[in-house]
Amino acid sequence: MKSDIIIPKVENVFLAAVQEWSDDFMEKVWYIYLVNDSDFDLDSVMVVSKAFGTIDGEMKKTSLLRHAFMQVPSVSVVKVEMVEKSVLALNNEFMVTYFIGNTLYDKKFTFRKNMINEHATEEVPILFVNGVIVR
Repeated sequence: MKSDIIIPKVENVFLAAVQEWSDDFMEKVWYIYLVNDSDFDLDSVMVVSKAFGTIDGEMKKTSLLRHAFMQVPSVSVVKVEMVEKSVLALNNEFMVTYFIGNTLYDKKFTFRKNMINEHATEEVPILFVNGVIVR
């Protein structure tokens, strides 16, 4: 019965954390982008994020944030959310669900604690700026 279920593999869709200047905070802050580097449009995209882990021996977790996008065109990016500086010391998890045609895809992307930093950056496809990528 389980062998009849086909779970499609997510390819060429990933997340990137990019540091940008914020006039609101008057400093550089990290933003999460959903990158669609595929040849297909992503429809009915849902991104659910949370952060969790321990700080100073105490378990911490954030509330769930939900983001919906009607469509993310092929070879494009969409800004999902800002990551607050205090949660960079936690694991930041993003569950991404979307359709390509009638097929449902989903994948969990995790930025491990302290992974988002200036020393871990590489060039992000499509954006052509440095960022931290999780595939």
